[in-house]
Amino acid sequence: MTSAQPHRTAVSKPSGDPDAAPRVVLDASDMARALSRISHEILERNKGADGLVLLGIPTRGVPLARRIGARIAEIEGAEVPVGSLDVTMYRDDLRLRPARALEHTHIPPGGLEAQVVVLVDDVLFSGRTIRAALDAIHDVGRPRTVRLAVLVDRGHRELPIRPDFVGKNMPTSLGESVLVQVEEYDRRDAVLIEPADESGGDDTGSAWTHEGGHR
Repeated sequence: MTSAQPHRTAVSKPSGDPDAAPRVVLDASDMARALSRISHEILERNKGADGLVLLGIPTRGVPLARRIGARIAEIEGAEVPVGSLDVTMYRDDLRLRPARALEHTHIPPGGLEAQVVVLVDDVLFSGRTIRAALDAIHDVGRPRTVRLAVLVDRGHRELPIRPDFVGKNMPTSLGESVLVQVEEYDRRDAVLIEPADESGGDDTGSAWTHEGGHR
């Protein structure tokens, strides 16, 4: 499996400006509750676990999908297939961004045909990652339905895409970055907001080197 991209756990801040450090908006217990709620909502919407397939979008969407799958199994007493779906080569902004290593795509043995596929991602921003995911799904199967679960919806959509299941709606400015940390990669669970760079740096609101800031 391709290793996770470097994750920023600390950032520089202007001297004398203590508010410039990232602030924690969700801690580990908050994330656990949000994922549990999403799991219950998925089951309620689907009227059970039959026909469900969870696909996490790398990097941090994959462990989130596995946690949702484990929670559903606890509730229903039945395993739900969990896979991963790399969307790198399907992105419409690939030529504008630095090259990224391809991540792993794993489609569960039963496939996606006529299944209810729930895409799982850490942060929903412009919607371009999800548009790429829909194109990627088209190449591997024809689900009955595709739904979207995200831990954080930070707004600023550029495409007509909205999630079916949301852990937390988090209004942000375009200059801010949302950083999601998970135990599997970062040795802790947390969601942080990094303030806008007042020094005139990148103002896209997107940290391409981190899934929590992708577009």
